[in-house]
Amino acid sequence: MKNLFISIFLISFSSIIFAQNSIPDVSLKNIDGTAFNTADINSDKPVIISFWATWCVPCIEELDAIADDYEDWNTETGVTLIAISVDDTRSQSRVRPMVNGKAWEYTVLLDTKQELKRALNVSSVPHVFILYKGKIVYNHSGYTEGSEQILYEKVQELVN
Repeated sequence: MKNLFISIFLISFSSIIFAQNSIPDVSLKNIDGTAFNTADINSDKPVIISFWATWCVPCIEELDAIADDYEDWNTETGVTLIAISVDDTRSQSRVRPMVNGKAWEYTVLLDTKQELKRALNVSSVPHVFILYKGKIVYNHSGYTEGSEQILYEKVQELVN
C-alpha cells in the first residue's frame, strides 16, 4: 500500500512538473477581440509572459517599469512581452483603456475565465514567466522595484 501511494504521488508530481515545462494550449482573445492560441507562442527568442490585472497596483508598476526599457530590451535581445490580463468579465472593460492610456507596446491578451492562469498554477498576480524555444525557463511571483532588471538579466543569459 505504501509503495502504491508513493507511486501515485511521484506520477502526480512529475505530471505537474511536466505540465509547467511548456505553455498549455489555451484559446484567448486580444483586446481587439481577435482569437489568439497560446500554442502559437513559440519563438527562438525569449518571450516574457506577465499575468496582471487592472486592480493590481504591483502589476501595473511592473509593466510600467518594463515599458520604460522595453524597446531597448527588444532591440538588444529580441525579447517580446505578452501581458495577460486576468480581469474577469466584470472588469475586463477597463483593460483596453488602461493599456491605451499607458501606451504599452505589449501584446495584451484577456484570460477572463482564468483558464491559462489555472493551467500554469498561477495563484497570485503579478506572475511572470520567461519562455525560450517553447519551454518555460523561469517564473517569478510578485514585484518589487528593481525586479524588472533581474528579469532582463535572465533574458540576457538566454541569448548570450
